[in-house]
Amino acid sequence: MQRGQSMTYKHFVNNSWIVPAPIRVQQPLCRWLPFAPFAVLRIPNAAAPLHNWKMNSRLPLATAAWHATLNLGFARVGERTVLCENRHMGPLRVQKALYPEGDAVCQAIVLHPPSGIAGGDHLVISAAVATGAHAQLTTPGAGKWYRSSGELATQRIDLSASEGATLEWLPQESIVFDGARARMETRVSLAADSRFIGWDILCLGRTAAGERFEHGHFGLFLTVDRDKRPLWLERGQFSGSDPILTSPTGWAGHTVCGTLLCSFPELPQHATALLEALRTIAPTDGAPHGITALPGLLVARYLGDSSEAGRLWFVELWKILRPVCCGRPAVLPRIWNT
Repeated sequence: MQRGQSMTYKHFVNNSWIVPAPIRVQQPLCRWLPFAPFAVLRIPNAAAPLHNWKMNSRLPLATAAWHATLNLGFARVGERTVLCENRHMGPLRVQKALYPEGDAVCQAIVLHPPSGIAGGDHLVISAAVATGAHAQLTTPGAGKWYRSSGELATQRIDLSASEGATLEWLPQESIVFDGARARMETRVSLAADSRFIGWDILCLGRTAAGERFEHGHFGLFLTVDRDKRPLWLERGQFSGSDPILTSPTGWAGHTVCGTLLCSFPELPQHATALLEALRTIAPTDGAPHGITALPGLLVARYLGDSSEAGRLWFVELWKILRPVCCGRPAVLPRIWNT
């Protein structure tokens, strides 16, 4: 099969490929990988040498871009939160609604079968939680931003919670490969009495492979507003080997940065006690960190070199915050253990 051809796939038997929906072959297939049934395959025939940044990705430069959207809607029906809207185009999916805590909380695992975002890809994810509903969104593994030959890759996430709704956005970390050119944008819109906990963890380079983010460009935008009034607005951009990455006023030579945000109507009354409890917990790697309460918003920051340590720290903070913010004890998503 040649590049650019479509094929169908159910399983791999006797060297035959059968797929439930057409997918594009970006390179001649070199081996089978057990992706999801609707997997998009972008596989090189051989791994590239790590010492050459232009070839340091284990995936090839993509020659065809993916434009994908996922629109989710959650509503409360009686005592149950239901996934009332689940529309997608391209390789973004939520396969089914999960209820590990019972009917009140609907958990959705956002899947991106290609497992990474390449140059020219554009992903849009939106999730709206209606009045009184409680939705928890997470991901099955780390997101990846692959190196690019020049085209920009983008991801936009739009989250909203209506009156009395609760929204948890708990993705695993995003890894930015050396040579990536990307922009990540997240917008959170809250009603006057809704509740929100969310985090993002960004890793520059694949440090386990000895890689640093020395080439490429990355931009990010994060905003949270309540009742159409801004609570948090953060915008940044940097290039590989940018002085801000080593400056003590920036990344200070570290490779992992994380932000946790929590907002709920009763926060002003609980802020002092929460800060006292949260500040007793530190990242296991001893990395620089901080927790503060702003008007209407609690913020925790991690700056270190271990995505695992940063994520585990956020989980421990979430265990304290969730009962106060959401009125429910913390139950770890099972997908995190796989």
